[in-house]
Amino acid sequence: MSDFIQNGVIATLHNLRTRSLESLETKLHELSTHQSMALILPSLYSELEGPAMGNIVEQLKHATYIDHIVVGLDQADESQFEKAKKFFEPLPQRLDILWQDGPRLRAVDEMLEPAGLSPGQPGKGRNVWYCFGFLLARDEADVIGLHDCDILTYSRELPARLFYPLANPDLGYSFAKGYYSRIHDNRFSGRVTRLFVMPLVRALKNVLGPMTFLDYLDSFRYPLSGEFAFRTDVVKTLRIPGDWGLEIGVLSEAYRNIKMRDICQVDIADVYDHKHQELSPEDANKGLSRMSVEIARSIYGKLATEGVEMSTEFFRTLKAAYLRTALDMLEMYYADARINALQLDYHREEEAIEVYTQSIIKAGESFLATPMNAAFIPNWRRIFSAVPDIGEQIMGAVEADNAQP
Repeated sequence: MSDFIQNGVIATLHNLRTRSLESLETKLHELSTHQSMALILPSLYSELEGPAMGNIVEQLKHATYIDHIVVGLDQADESQFEKAKKFFEPLPQRLDILWQDGPRLRAVDEMLEPAGLSPGQPGKGRNVWYCFGFLLARDEADVIGLHDCDILTYSRELPARLFYPLANPDLGYSFAKGYYSRIHDNRFSGRVTRLFVMPLVRALKNVLGPMTFLDYLDSFRYPLSGEFAFRTDVVKTLRIPGDWGLEIGVLSEAYRNIKMRDICQVDIADVYDHKHQELSPEDANKGLSRMSVEIARSIYGKLATEGVEMSTEFFRTLKAAYLRTALDMLEMYYADARINALQLDYHREEEAIEVYTQSIIKAGESFLATPMNAAFIPNWRRIFSAVPDIGEQIMGAVEADNAQP
């Protein structure tokens, strides 16, 4: 049984194992009569051939309180797009697939580019951004959720618990962030969260002193989870990061746009496993090494908007504070592993900390060199203002792509 402690500045909705999934889904079906729910699945085509997506589709077949499923399909040619249509055909919900590499959506993107409104580089951020725009243009969903498509341990309990806090108007939340335990194969997972993000946030608190934004970040039990839900009116004002800083960037945008009492985190899974990135200590442009640099840069950018002045000396101080904090937290994880009979490779954990220590400096150098080089994509309020018929263009492209041959 999970604990019930509320120990941060946002609400934590635990899974106390006192309510069945069937009871939760019954209530969601009742709520769905006046709260339309849409789910975004940002997916690479390769994930349709992987071990996770087949089960995700099978589970979602039974989540019929979801009115609309939108698949953002990346890295697919025409024949693969046609295969994707058949792959998702068993879903009973309304289904639309955004063929991100198709000529119609590419034409929309090329139209936005001269005005500096294109999301730019391909990736999850761009994929999610177009899915948001499509759903906003349709203007039918009250709640929009999204989750990753490589979840090997997926259960339909995940979307049920993710949607519930926002679909139930009695609770009043506008943004929900999913969290879960990262124990897999008898060992701790989630190295970037455990060994980088959490120690970095706490090191920043030590260096900068009391700061509401840092208390906010420190309240999230799994800040890098890819599972979110939003009230639709919030989505229009969100600026979506286009790189590995997506999850931290979304949290930063939620902090900027939503009252703290309207934000919650919710326990959505007993177990969670997905594909794992390599550390790539030898190449800062790959794997967890690149991820940590982009995450740190995203945090630095937000701190700058909060009035924090940063310099080479600041980042050197932060590096030292991070290293001490991360090593102290490693001792805690070691003790936690021992009492629970889990494996923990102390050498590899310290090796990761050493890589992340360098990431703090690399991200700092990048930020100081180009402080205005933000990775954020313009929000949809601006896009709709600049190109009033953009919604019709996107809907027309998606409808034509999804039409039966």
